[in-house]
Amino acid sequence: MALSDVRPASLEGETGVLRRNTSGFDEVKDVEKGIVAADATEVGMVRSGEELQRSMKARHVAMISLGGAIGTGIFLGTANALRMGGPLGILLGYSIMGTIVYSVMVALGEVAAQLPLPGGCVTMAARFVDKPFGFCVGYWYLYDWLLAMPAELSASAVLISFWDNHTSPAVWIAVTGFVAVLINFGGSRVYGETEFWFASIKMVTILGLIILGIVLTAGGGPSGEVIGGKYWQNPGPLVQYLGIEGAKGRFLGFFTVLLQSAYSYIGSEIVAIAAAEAKNPKKTVPSAIKKVWVRIVLFYVCSVTVIGLLVSSADPRLNLSDGTAASSPFVIAVKDAGIKALPSIVNAAILTSAWSAASSDVYTSSRCLHGLALQGNAPRVFARTNSWGVPVPAIGVAVLFALLAFMSAGAGRAGEVFGWFANMTSVCGLLVWGSILIVYLRFYWGAKAQGLDRREFAYRAPFQPYLSYYALGMIVIVLIFSKYTVFLKGHWNTADFITSYLPIALFPLTYVTVYVWKRYIRKLPRSEWARTPLADLDFVSGSRAGDDDDEPEPKTKVGKVLNAFL
Repeated sequence: MALSDVRPASLEGETGVLRRNTSGFDEVKDVEKGIVAADATEVGMVRSGEELQRSMKARHVAMISLGGAIGTGIFLGTANALRMGGPLGILLGYSIMGTIVYSVMVALGEVAAQLPLPGGCVTMAARFVDKPFGFCVGYWYLYDWLLAMPAELSASAVLISFWDNHTSPAVWIAVTGFVAVLINFGGSRVYGETEFWFASIKMVTILGLIILGIVLTAGGGPSGEVIGGKYWQNPGPLVQYLGIEGAKGRFLGFFTVLLQSAYSYIGSEIVAIAAAEAKNPKKTVPSAIKKVWVRIVLFYVCSVTVIGLLVSSADPRLNLSDGTAASSPFVIAVKDAGIKALPSIVNAAILTSAWSAASSDVYTSSRCLHGLALQGNAPRVFARTNSWGVPVPAIGVAVLFALLAFMSAGAGRAGEVFGWFANMTSVCGLLVWGSILIVYLRFYWGAKAQGLDRREFAYRAPFQPYLSYYALGMIVIVLIFSKYTVFLKGHWNTADFITSYLPIALFPLTYVTVYVWKRYIRKLPRSEWARTPLADLDFVSGSRAGDDDDEPEPKTKVGKVLNAFL
């Protein structure tokens, strides 16, 4: 069955779909032309002064997908990963997590390209599962991004300490936070353009470091020393985590790296949020999703491979609790190579990634809260936007949570606090990824139940539904074993337990609480709490199939090559 033959029964009119306009009158939108509004029962009536601007170009979405999520996780967080897992542990950890991320991204890409809804995966969860699930996913996703910003701000203080150990970290936290918020007040076009250049800097930096790492490993440094694989031999490919002997110690170290690597990948799903503000998401989102493998293989797997060759897992400088920028494996490598001035250049490039990631944190958390407000799951004031389509009240909430970064202002605590926030963000992010996969599986089986041909969709995820089942199973395993060491005798750590396992318990509790509240306490209509049957899922409202193409295809050979990869 063709998608154009499907219409949501609750909104169907004689010639199309009914939509409530801002004047309060019903207007008919033509489904055949793809001009279909999102269902008002999910997203809520979008009133005047609550609209987001659709001003992101294809290159903005592509670069946000490729480099927007590259933050301090890959530059700074890899220090803990190498220290806990060793060179083989970090390589396996990032590679396996990369397969999980790819599985999540292609699944999310299929839904986002077909339905570029405000709020991204938050609105998708309400439509394809049920509204209590949408509430649960929305607030945990919001919580995830609200915590990510203080993590990046704490990291910026660590990085700046490379040059300045005298100024309080609070000063640099405030400066970085101000820059991130200022970028977001410029609207989606300014954010997209800024992220385009930030992402370009990050990508060039990583490529340069990978090439430099290969040269240094082969003996091309000032000393002429051939490093080769000596750190794989001594101290060895895997680490006995926390001194636990045997296979158990190596196993737990490897799973700890999996959680650490998740933090580096968190943010890959920003493309679903950006889709609502893209000019032509049915073209730009599939194009961005198809290039996810470039970021995973080149920017992550190749980077950690080089790190494992250049830096010993036993190097004491990898300890982030020292709170200095020297903890970055990349900075350690270039310092040991004896190349003057290069450590400062590398650190400056890494610092831009912290600014970029903090800006992305503000953008994503504010759009998530905006989507929750449109659904009626947050105070309506957070749905308000200014004339540039900026949800100012929602950004204000992000600013309040950013103040948590000042916890790291104490002497030597910036790196430690960064680790706490990174751990919590990783767990929350994995829970949200699992939720995205559940949403996709409902989307997939719903399309099957309605006889829809997925080949007609804007993008069709490969190897489904098997890829989604694989990723969902792996996420469950990682969440269970990531900090299992706290349950071993003599290894209890309260901070690790709270940041790793408390969210796992609270996530289902949130869902059950909202479900009981809606169904039994407030006794709301069935549509507010019941799961929609697969045969009744709405694949049309909000599809935006009639959007005009915003950018012509490149005609030069160079342009075609760049377009293929970037």
